[in-house]
Amino acid sequence: MQRVLSVSLSHVIRSAATLLLPFSFIALIAWATAGSASGNTSDPTRGAVWIWLGTHHLPFQLALPPTSLPGYLTFLPIGGLVLPFLVIRAAFNRAIDRLQGDFHDINGVRLIFSSMYAVLLTALAFVSGSTAVTPQWYLAPIFGFLLCLLATMSAGYRVSPSRSLRIALRITAIYMGVSLVAATLLLLTNFTQVKTITISLQPGFFGGLLLLFLNVLYLPNAAVAIASYFSGTGLAVGAGTIVSPWWYQLGQIPALPLLGILPTSRHPLALLGVLFFIGLGVLLARWALAHGLQTLIQSYLLTLALATLLAYLGSGALLTTEMGAMGVSIWKFVLSIAIEIGAGAAATTFIMNKRLSVKI
Repeated sequence: MQRVLSVSLSHVIRSAATLLLPFSFIALIAWATAGSASGNTSDPTRGAVWIWLGTHHLPFQLALPPTSLPGYLTFLPIGGLVLPFLVIRAAFNRAIDRLQGDFHDINGVRLIFSSMYAVLLTALAFVSGSTAVTPQWYLAPIFGFLLCLLATMSAGYRVSPSRSLRIALRITAIYMGVSLVAATLLLLTNFTQVKTITISLQPGFFGGLLLLFLNVLYLPNAAVAIASYFSGTGLAVGAGTIVSPWWYQLGQIPALPLLGILPTSRHPLALLGVLFFIGLGVLLARWALAHGLQTLIQSYLLTLALATLLAYLGSGALLTTEMGAMGVSIWKFVLSIAIEIGAGAAATTFIMNKRLSVKI
């Protein structure tokens, strides 16, 4: 047990350092080029830790200068989660190799590794707070433990997901994949608008690279928003706004180049996308009913759970009160997915059962 603890601790620290070091370089360059009369040398260090915490989707409470207006940063890039996930997975694989089988149960090692990672994440979130930026450190144990546990479950002796979960993951992967393709096509067709927003920021060469990387990390958020748009519920880009096929109310948007793909008016024909989600329900039923009605019910519920998770990760607040509602509405998106996929699955189940009864 002592060897498991020591090896796990060393590799947890290494996994954090793997991301903190490049983030420190980025924060140092940004601090040096930005300039501040009140800045000090601790700012780049805190900035690196904040970037690292942000990749774990940890929310921030802000006091915006110069009057310390309250703000929140919870609209964080879903793509950022990939970075710690891959690093944790690699670190856990190295830890297992280092242990050379000197453990009784790999699940116990996963729990120890994940617990240590959560403690480290919580500690850094707690000590990195300032008067202007305060990470919500009390959420760090939950976010850190769950992310680390999922990463370790895909490493070493992998945990095989259930059949119902595999079907739900396939359905989710289909509509997210199609939405990512749609986002790419929209970027190409609206390239002029995206370029205009980018030029208005005047990021410079190094800033341009960081801006490009940030937009790539936000692509999954755009995919969730596109899926919500074509399901009929739409999205928000600020408080009191809505962008959907039937309703369109949009004010000024943040200077994020990815937002250049937003439609400029209502497009009721986009509601044809509802047929796509109904088709996913048909596909879900055909895959699941081959293994029984219980598998269908479980797959359907897991699909809704995954949609809820994506909606949560793809929504939030972006700094100011005016931008307090960004992304999709969680309950609207999940409700639309539940109705549309559920309708396709129910119709397919009814037809398949009727055909079976006729044959009998």
